[in-house]
Amino acid sequence: EFQHAAKTNNLDTMERLFRNNVNINAVNILKRTALHFAVAGNHVSAVDFLLHHKARVDIADKHGLSAIHLAAWSGNLDIMLMLIKAGADQKAKNKEGLNVLHFAAQNNNVRIVDYFIQDLNLLELNKPDEKGRKPFLLAAEMGHVEMINELISLKLFTTEKDKEGNSALHLAAKNGHSEVVEVLLDQWEEINELNQSHQTPLHLAADLGNVEVMELLLKAGCDLTIVDKQGKTALTIASRSNHALVVDMIIKAERYYIWKQKHCQNVDLPNDNIYFKQDHSLQTKQIRSSLWNLAYNQLKIREWTKLAQFWNFTDEQIKAIEEQWTGKKSYKEHGHRMLLIWLHGVLMAGQNPIKHLYEDLVRGGFQQIAVILKSQFCNKTASRCSSFCWAKGARFTGFLFE
Repeated sequence: EFQHAAKTNNLDTMERLFRNNVNINAVNILKRTALHFAVAGNHVSAVDFLLHHKARVDIADKHGLSAIHLAAWSGNLDIMLMLIKAGADQKAKNKEGLNVLHFAAQNNNVRIVDYFIQDLNLLELNKPDEKGRKPFLLAAEMGHVEMINELISLKLFTTEKDKEGNSALHLAAKNGHSEVVEVLLDQWEEINELNQSHQTPLHLAADLGNVEVMELLLKAGCDLTIVDKQGKTALTIASRSNHALVVDMIIKAERYYIWKQKHCQNVDLPNDNIYFKQDHSLQTKQIRSSLWNLAYNQLKIREWTKLAQFWNFTDEQIKAIEEQWTGKKSYKEHGHRMLLIWLHGVLMAGQNPIKHLYEDLVRGGFQQIAVILKSQFCNKTASRCSSFCWAKGARFTGFLFE
């Protein structure tokens, strides 16, 4: 009854039971006292009552949790100050080796961290827990951007790994925390670090299928050729996990960086202009519509792979696209995805997609389709574009195809 009163901040009941000589340090089956419940509930009045009546502050429950750990987790600085004034052990650890700094980092309680590091100067709290994780790694695992930034400003950033070989970047990528990944990439020198499974952050993000994290890692230039212990690249992992969007992103990145390497002297695209996610822009809506029509109504089975090979898609890339099989007509979807990947490369190179598509269809042995495409596209856009073209002194077909 006394513990329940502390849990609900019922001071009248606590006072009545105390006068009846209740043991305020009594523990329940989990070895928790009334102080545990009062602190966990952020009940300042109940905590003050207990401390005023000499409640013990360092009793640990069956997991090694004491009241000061709960205060760090809840983030109540007033209660924390009361506990420390009452003699709580500032360096206490639970059975997993977690101290107040770990708990505060896990739950994004910046004021608690600032108090222990800046006010008390207890830098020795910045230690690994039993899993080898410092507070910085725990904050990254939980996705707390504010805490990550604060720990960086306090010079508690670390590239150290836990006992499983995970760095903060691995943990953030594995859990899909794109905002944290973005912050960490600004600090990270080696973005292709391996853990015990020989996986990079890119492998972990590919397995998760998180588009935002993948976009950040791909734009950062992660090594796409690294294989894990099972010999799998990030592309293979994404394909086996049926993450079609991520598969297409990786192939776009592979093709883009090969193109960039070949044209490195002439290429200087701002990072903001580089993208690997799906294109939903109005500027490309019409060409994307034409590519959809080409894939679903013009190309026959196996013809998309012939066109892909003409555009130097690798066997692994074609296999990765084909992995997402949806039925006998899935080749249509496969062809459409391949065409959109090709379009991405043409746009990144600053080239005219209509012109290149027409010429490549002809050279690739699809002359009849090329003629149909040219006719369809010209008919769709002539009314909107012919006046502009004539004003520039050019014929309409020249504007699109020459």
